Amino acid sequence: MLIYAKQPIYYVIDKYPNKVKTLYLAKELDKKEYSRLMKFGFEVKRIPQEAAQKMCKNANHQGFLAEVDDYELHPFSSFLNKDFILVLSGLTDVGNIGAIVRSAYALGVDGIVVCGVKNLSIEPVLRTSTGALFDMPLAVEQNIYDVLNDLKTSGFRIYGADMGGQDIRGVEIKQRRVLVLGSEGEGLTSRVVSKLDEVVSIKMSHEFDSLNVSVAGAILMDRMRI
Repeated sequence: MLIYAKQPIYYVIDKYPNKVKTLYLAKELDKKEYSRLMKFGFEVKRIPQEAAQKMCKNANHQGFLAEVDDYELHPFSSFLNKDFILVLSGLTDVGNIGAIVRSAYALGVDGIVVCGVKNLSIEPVLRTSTGALFDMPLAVEQNIYDVLNDLKTSGFRIYGADMGGQDIRGVEIKQRRVLVLGSEGEGLTSRVVSKLDEVVSIKMSHEFDSLNVSVAGAILMDRMRI
Protein backbone atom coordinates (compact mmCIF):
# COMPACT_ATOMS: atom_id res chain seq x y z
CA MET A 1 0.00 0.00 0.00
CA LEU A 2 1.44 3.36 -1.05
CA ILE A 3 1.17 6.46 1.11
CA TYR A 4 2.74 9.86 0.53
CA ALA A 5 3.31 13.29 2.10
CA LYS A 6 5.58 13.95 5.05
CA GLN A 7 3.16 13.98 7.97
CA PRO A 8 1.46 10.59 7.48
CA ILE A 9 4.75 8.93 6.58
CA TYR A 10 6.59 10.25 9.62
CA TYR A 11 3.66 9.22 11.80
CA VAL A 12 3.97 5.63 10.60
CA ILE A 13 7.78 5.67 10.78
CA ASP A 14 7.82 6.94 14.35
CA LYS A 15 5.00 4.71 15.65
CA TYR A 16 5.05 1.65 13.39
CA PRO A 17 8.45 1.44 11.63
CA ASN A 18 7.96 -2.30 11.18
CA LYS A 19 5.05 -1.56 8.82
CA VAL A 20 7.27 0.39 6.41
CA LYS A 21 8.68 -1.68 3.55
CA THR A 22 10.33 1.01 1.44
CA LEU A 23 10.74 4.75 1.90
CA TYR A 24 11.13 6.76 -1.31
CA LEU A 25 12.73 10.19 -1.10
CA ALA A 26 12.31 12.68 -3.91
CA LYS A 27 14.01 15.51 -2.02
CA GLU A 28 17.29 16.09 -0.25
CA LEU A 29 17.46 15.63 3.51
CA ASP A 30 20.18 16.79 5.84
CA LYS A 31 22.70 14.10 6.74
CA LYS A 32 21.52 13.76 10.33
CA GLU A 33 17.91 13.07 9.34
CA TYR A 34 18.93 10.72 6.53
CA SER A 35 21.12 8.76 8.94
CA ARG A 36 18.24 8.53 11.42
CA LEU A 37 15.91 7.11 8.78
CA MET A 38 18.51 4.57 7.68
CA LYS A 39 18.64 3.12 11.20
CA PHE A 40 15.03 1.93 11.16
CA GLY A 41 15.85 -1.08 9.02
CA PHE A 42 13.53 -0.50 6.07
CA GLU A 43 14.84 0.22 2.58
CA VAL A 44 15.40 3.88 1.71
CA LYS A 45 15.52 4.79 -1.98
CA ARG A 46 16.21 8.11 -3.62
CA ILE A 47 14.07 8.69 -6.71
CA PRO A 48 13.72 11.58 -9.17
CA GLN A 49 10.73 13.92 -9.01
CA GLU A 50 9.34 12.48 -12.24
CA ALA A 51 9.21 8.98 -10.77
CA ALA A 52 7.60 10.25 -7.58
CA GLN A 53 4.93 12.13 -9.54
CA LYS A 54 4.16 9.02 -11.55
CA MET A 55 3.91 6.83 -8.45
CA CYS A 56 1.35 9.08 -6.75
CA LYS A 57 -0.42 10.13 -9.98
CA ASN A 58 0.67 13.78 -9.69
CA ALA A 59 -0.62 14.25 -6.15
CA ASN A 60 1.26 16.45 -3.69
CA HIS A 61 3.80 14.04 -2.21
CA GLN A 62 6.12 16.66 -0.63
CA GLY A 63 9.09 14.51 -1.59
CA PHE A 64 8.07 11.56 0.62
CA LEU A 65 6.46 8.29 -0.47
CA ALA A 66 6.38 4.95 1.29
CA GLU A 67 5.27 1.41 0.64
CA VAL A 68 3.68 0.13 3.85
CA ASP A 69 1.87 -3.00 5.00
CA ASP A 70 -1.78 -3.27 4.07
CA TYR A 71 -4.27 -2.22 6.72
CA GLU A 72 -6.23 -5.14 8.13
CA LEU A 73 -9.93 -4.49 8.68
CA HIS A 74 -11.36 -5.50 12.05
CA PRO A 75 -14.39 -7.74 12.54
CA PHE A 76 -17.43 -5.74 13.62
CA SER A 77 -18.17 -8.33 16.32
CA SER A 78 -15.00 -7.24 18.16
CA PHE A 79 -16.61 -3.82 18.79
CA LEU A 80 -19.56 -5.13 20.80
CA ASN A 81 -17.65 -5.06 24.10
CA LYS A 82 -16.39 -1.49 23.63
CA ASP A 83 -17.83 1.78 24.97
CA PHE A 84 -17.79 4.38 22.18
CA ILE A 85 -18.48 3.37 18.57
CA LEU A 86 -18.82 5.57 15.49
CA VAL A 87 -20.99 4.39 12.59
CA LEU A 88 -20.70 6.05 9.18
CA SER A 89 -23.82 5.61 7.08
CA GLY A 90 -23.21 5.96 3.35
CA LEU A 91 -20.21 8.29 3.52
CA THR A 92 -18.19 7.97 0.33
CA ASP A 93 -15.66 10.83 0.39
CA VAL A 94 -12.39 9.24 1.51
CA GLY A 95 -11.06 12.66 2.53
CA ASN A 96 -13.94 13.10 4.95
CA ILE A 97 -13.59 9.53 6.21
CA GLY A 98 -9.86 10.00 6.81
CA ALA A 99 -10.45 13.26 8.67
CA ILE A 100 -13.12 11.56 10.78
CA VAL A 101 -10.73 8.70 11.59
CA ARG A 102 -8.12 11.19 12.77
CA SER A 103 -10.63 13.03 14.98
CA ALA A 104 -12.08 9.78 16.30
CA TYR A 105 -8.67 8.59 17.43
CA ALA A 106 -7.95 11.92 19.11
CA LEU A 107 -11.35 12.02 20.85
CA GLY A 108 -11.50 8.55 22.34
CA VAL A 109 -13.65 6.54 19.91
CA ASP A 110 -13.00 2.80 20.30
CA GLY A 111 -13.95 1.71 16.78
CA ILE A 112 -15.49 2.87 13.50
CA VAL A 113 -17.95 0.96 11.32
CA VAL A 114 -18.28 2.09 7.70
CA CYS A 115 -21.64 1.04 6.27
CA GLY A 116 -23.15 1.11 2.81
CA VAL A 117 -19.89 1.38 0.84
CA LYS A 118 -19.17 -1.50 -1.52
CA ASN A 119 -15.46 -0.91 -1.94
CA LEU A 120 -13.72 1.34 0.55
CA SER A 121 -10.34 2.51 -0.73
CA ILE A 122 -8.07 2.23 2.29
CA GLU A 123 -4.98 3.99 0.90
CA PRO A 124 -6.47 7.51 0.71
CA VAL A 125 -8.20 7.01 4.08
CA LEU A 126 -4.83 6.17 5.63
CA ARG A 127 -3.22 9.21 3.99
CA THR A 128 -5.91 11.69 4.98
CA SER A 129 -5.99 10.31 8.52
CA THR A 130 -2.24 11.20 8.59
CA GLY A 131 -1.52 7.64 9.68
CA ALA A 132 -4.02 7.52 12.57
CA LEU A 133 -5.90 4.70 10.82
CA PHE A 134 -3.21 2.29 12.06
CA ASP A 135 -4.35 3.19 15.60
CA MET A 136 -8.10 3.06 14.94
CA PRO A 137 -10.00 -0.23 14.56
CA LEU A 138 -12.12 -0.01 11.41
CA ALA A 139 -14.78 -2.41 10.16
CA VAL A 140 -16.77 -2.37 6.93
CA GLU A 141 -20.33 -3.69 6.92
CA GLN A 142 -22.96 -3.41 4.20
CA ASN A 143 -26.17 -3.58 6.24
CA ILE A 144 -26.37 -0.71 8.69
CA TYR A 145 -29.68 -1.97 10.10
CA ASP A 146 -28.10 -5.22 11.23
CA VAL A 147 -25.21 -3.22 12.70
CA LEU A 148 -27.51 -0.93 14.68
CA ASN A 149 -29.64 -3.85 15.85
CA ASP A 150 -26.55 -5.74 17.07
CA LEU A 151 -25.26 -2.65 18.88
CA LYS A 152 -28.61 -1.97 20.52
CA THR A 153 -29.06 -5.56 21.72
CA SER A 154 -25.50 -5.39 23.10
CA GLY A 155 -26.48 -2.53 25.39
CA PHE A 156 -25.46 0.54 23.41
CA ARG A 157 -27.51 3.73 23.23
CA ILE A 158 -27.71 4.94 19.63
CA TYR A 159 -27.33 8.68 18.89
CA GLY A 160 -27.60 10.02 15.35
CA ALA A 161 -26.72 13.41 13.90
CA ASP A 162 -29.43 15.40 12.17
CA MET A 163 -30.07 19.14 11.96
CA GLY A 164 -33.55 18.69 13.40
CA GLY A 165 -32.27 16.88 16.48
CA GLN A 166 -31.92 18.01 20.08
CA ASP A 167 -28.96 20.22 20.97
CA ILE A 168 -26.17 17.80 21.95
CA ARG A 169 -25.33 20.00 24.93
CA GLY A 170 -28.65 19.10 26.55
CA VAL A 171 -28.54 15.36 25.92
CA GLU A 172 -27.57 12.81 28.55
CA ILE A 173 -24.75 10.67 27.18
CA LYS A 174 -24.62 7.04 28.27
CA GLN A 175 -21.39 5.16 28.95
CA ARG A 176 -21.92 2.70 26.11
CA ARG A 177 -22.79 4.88 23.16
CA VAL A 178 -22.88 4.98 19.37
CA LEU A 179 -22.76 8.07 17.16
CA VAL A 180 -24.17 7.66 13.66
CA LEU A 181 -23.15 10.13 10.95
CA GLY A 182 -24.95 10.28 7.62
CA SER A 183 -23.73 10.82 4.08
CA GLU A 184 -22.31 14.13 2.88
CA GLY A 185 -25.31 15.08 0.76
CA GLU A 186 -28.31 13.20 2.16
CA GLY A 187 -27.58 12.82 5.86
CA LEU A 188 -29.37 9.97 7.64
CA THR A 189 -32.26 8.22 5.94
CA SER A 190 -35.63 8.13 7.68
CA ARG A 191 -35.25 4.40 8.17
CA VAL A 192 -31.93 4.86 9.97
CA VAL A 193 -33.45 7.65 12.09
CA SER A 194 -36.21 5.23 13.14
CA LYS A 195 -33.51 2.96 14.62
CA LEU A 196 -32.02 5.71 16.79
CA ASP A 197 -32.58 6.26 20.50
CA GLU A 198 -31.78 9.97 20.23
CA VAL A 199 -31.40 12.44 17.36
CA VAL A 200 -28.81 15.10 18.17
CA SER A 201 -27.58 18.27 16.52
CA ILE A 202 -25.18 21.18 16.94
CA LYS A 203 -26.86 24.47 17.77
CA MET A 204 -25.57 27.22 15.49
CA SER A 205 -24.85 30.73 16.70
CA HIS A 206 -25.77 32.17 13.29
CA GLU A 207 -28.06 31.18 10.47
CA PHE A 208 -26.20 28.56 8.48
CA ASP A 209 -27.13 25.53 6.43
CA SER A 210 -24.83 22.87 7.83
CA LEU A 211 -21.25 21.94 8.72
CA ASN A 212 -19.02 19.57 6.81
CA VAL A 213 -19.62 16.06 8.11
CA SER A 214 -16.05 15.64 9.38
CA VAL A 215 -16.25 18.95 11.28
CA ALA A 216 -19.70 18.17 12.71
CA GLY A 217 -18.54 14.68 13.62
CA ALA A 218 -15.54 16.02 15.53
CA ILE A 219 -17.71 18.44 17.52
CA LEU A 220 -20.23 15.73 18.39
CA MET A 221 -17.54 13.21 19.32
CA ASP A 222 -15.94 15.75 21.64
CA ARG A 223 -19.27 16.52 23.34
CA MET A 224 -19.97 12.81 23.74
CA ARG A 225 -16.78 12.10 25.62
CA ILE A 226 -17.25 10.81 29.15
